[in-house]
Amino acid sequence: MTKLIWMTDPHFQTEGTIRGLNPRTRLEAAIEHANTHHADAALIVLSGDLVGDDIERDYQSLAIHLNASAIPFYPMMGNHDDRPALRRNLTLPETTTSEFVQFVVELPDCTILCLDTHKPGSDAGTYCATRLAWLDDVLTHSADKPAYIFMHHPPLALHLPKQDEIMLEEADSLLGLLARHNHVKHLFAGHVHRPTAGTVRGIPFATLGALSIQAPPPRPEWDWNSFEPAQEPPHYGVLHIEDDSVVLQYTQFCKYDVGVRN
Repeated sequence: MTKLIWMTDPHFQTEGTIRGLNPRTRLEAAIEHANTHHADAALIVLSGDLVGDDIERDYQSLAIHLNASAIPFYPMMGNHDDRPALRRNLTLPETTTSEFVQFVVELPDCTILCLDTHKPGSDAGTYCATRLAWLDDVLTHSADKPAYIFMHHPPLALHLPKQDEIMLEEADSLLGLLARHNHVKHLFAGHVHRPTAGTVRGIPFATLGALSIQAPPPRPEWDWNSFEPAQEPPHYGVLHIEDDSVVLQYTQFCKYDVGVRN
C-alpha cells in the first residue's frame, strides 16, 4: 500500500494576511500535523496557488517553511504561480518538463502525474496540445500500473457558480485523452477551495479545501464583490492507494480560528 498526502492552495505570503487569515500559521500547522501523524507517507503533493503577490520573496520564504516537513513536497502550478520563480526557489523532480512545470513520479504500485494547467494572465486554466502530447506519451508508457492525476484547475463544472467560471478551458480534449487510458483511476484538483467528489467520463474525481481560506458554499449566492471566507476549518487529504483502489480521507489539521485575526 502507498500513502500520499495532498495539500492545496496555501496562498503563502511572507507578510500580512488574507482576509484576516495568517497563511504562514496555517501551513505550519498542516506540516506539523502531517509530520506527527503521517510521517510514513511517501510524498506530499501541493497542488498549486502556492504564493501571494510578492512572488520572489514568497517563494523564498515558502521554501524555508517546506523544509520543516519530514515528508518530501512536490509543488505544482496554479493560477497565482509563476513558472520561473517556482523553478528558482523550489525543488522539482528530474522528470519535470523544460517548458511546463509538470512531472511524473513513479511509485512501486502506481504512477503519479502532476499537470501544469497555468494560463498566464488568467484565473482560468488551460491544457495545450504540447502538454497533452506529453501526458499521452507518459500514460502510454506507464500502462502497467494505475495512474493518478493531480491538477490545479478542475476539468468540469462543479455546480459552484463562481469557481466554474474559472475552471479548465478546453477540458474536453483532456478528458477525452484520459478516457482512452483505462489505467487512469482518479483525478484530484485544487483551485475551488471546497471539497467535492464525483465522476467525469467514468473517472472518479475529488477536489479539496484549501490550506488557507475556504470558499463559501454556493447557497446563499455570492459573487467576488460580496465574497467572505467560510468559517470552516481547513483540511488536507490522506490517500491510501492499494492495487487499483484509492481511499481519500479529508483530514482536519487545526481548528477554524488557528491563524484567524480576531
